[in-house]
Amino acid sequence: MPQGFGFDQSNEKMQSQSTSNPSSISQAAAETALTGDQSFLQERNDAFKGRRDLVVKMLNDIEGISCHTPEGAFYIYASCAGCMGKQTPDGKKLKTDEDFVTYLLESVGVAAVHGAAFGLSPYFRVSYATSTEALTSACERIANACEALIGEAKQVA
Repeated sequence: MPQGFGFDQSNEKMQSQSTSNPSSISQAAAETALTGDQSFLQERNDAFKGRRDLVVKMLNDIEGISCHTPEGAFYIYASCAGCMGKQTPDGKKLKTDEDFVTYLLESVGVAAVHGAAFGLSPYFRVSYATSTEALTSACERIANACEALIGEAKQVA
């Protein structure tokens, strides 16, 4: 090694040359993706919009659940405030959105993420990045789970 050019400097130089820039193949692929045929995107956008609208409508039709239409995501945050304080058929009181999504998973096999994980209680997150059939089934099962709840909801701030 040349005088004054230590191991750390040589490693740093090698690392900067091997990881700091995208490869020429990646650059070409990115350019093609950005400047190539975009016609397929409209069909996909329409499919996602249809799925989004389906889930929003079906969830808003469930007593105790409400949600707004998102503008740019592939998931929906729905409020489950209208279910808080009710009891499951097994007698467990729903106190948090985490209780609610656990109930959905255990009772009807629907996976959702509790809003507290994102600082958004009492909400839960549902992705609509799946088939219309799967979404319809999941929303129907959420409706069945909510219909099975017992008692009155408490007011959530």
